[in-house]
Amino acid sequence: MNLTKNLKLAVVALAASCLTLAASAQDNTLLGAGSTFVDPLFSKMFSQYTASKVNYQSIGSGAGIAQLTAKTVDFGDSDVPLNDDQTAKMGAAVLHIPMTSGAVVVTYNIPGVSASLNLTGKDIADIYLGKVTKWNSPEITATNKGVSLPDLPIVVIHRSDGSGTSFIFTDFLTKVNPDWSSKIGKGAAVNWPAGLGGKGSAGVAGLVKQTPGAIGYVELAYAIQNKMPYASIQNKSGKFIVPTIQATTLASNVTIPADTKVSITNTDNAAGYPIASFTWALIYKEQNYGGRSKARATELLKLLWWNIHQGQADCEALNYAPLSKSAVKTAEAVLKSATFDGKAIL
Repeated sequence: MNLTKNLKLAVVALAASCLTLAASAQDNTLLGAGSTFVDPLFSKMFSQYTASKVNYQSIGSGAGIAQLTAKTVDFGDSDVPLNDDQTAKMGAAVLHIPMTSGAVVVTYNIPGVSASLNLTGKDIADIYLGKVTKWNSPEITATNKGVSLPDLPIVVIHRSDGSGTSFIFTDFLTKVNPDWSSKIGKGAAVNWPAGLGGKGSAGVAGLVKQTPGAIGYVELAYAIQNKMPYASIQNKSGKFIVPTIQATTLASNVTIPADTKVSITNTDNAAGYPIASFTWALIYKEQNYGGRSKARATELLKLLWWNIHQGQADCEALNYAPLSKSAVKTAEAVLKSATFDGKAIL
């Protein structure tokens, strides 16, 4: 009986999704879903874009990928490229178009401490592994001379949902701490060995703010908007780098492959911030599917083309790094490869 009930609910949900997409087609609203990391920027971009309306749901990269897989949105957005399993489930080629790059910051709530801390990647990983448990531990005091750190337990806060922010964070930890790499690894969702989970960036931020001794991770734009302190992180060259637009841009100053899938965590750039990533809009290469019109596909590509050009003017004010000239050139080529009935749209 439960199986029958669940099946009915699934059918209703699918029907509702299809009706939503059909309705949006009629009122010229493009649908997107995914990354919370890029949501502040998308909100600004889409409020200024006048050629068509855009309804973007900030539900996390994993959920956005699921929506694109189900073909209930025009585009997804993810802070991590599709893996082999996700690509296979799509059933068709998917294009990755970089939208911007941004930083993930480590934030904390230490009563009586207002100074910006210096943290190494190794120590952050050991904190999240449950190996470093006090704020006045020798590992942390060694990189924060002159800061009076309390004998206070560290409360680890992480995302409870699958997220690109978690992927960026764990991708960095995997590169800088062998113990983390062998025991936990990288992923949008991992088996966290310690701590409390919060849903979305808002959930993580809320737990950090209300929990003395807490440590968590959120995107730079979110931390600044919510007036949360964040640490300088040691990069590959040994320098402690404050997360800024300039340092994030330097981190992304790398050779970008034709498919744009590249990791920029633990950058080789001596002045680059080490916990940074591109975020990608995801669309099907062949746009003639599910009864879509060529006009709708064209509107989608025009939107994304605007994002990588005029839309970049909104990046710095919202603490995102604008795409480099090389990234824009590569993104243009990817968009031009999209087709309708096998013919180029742009």
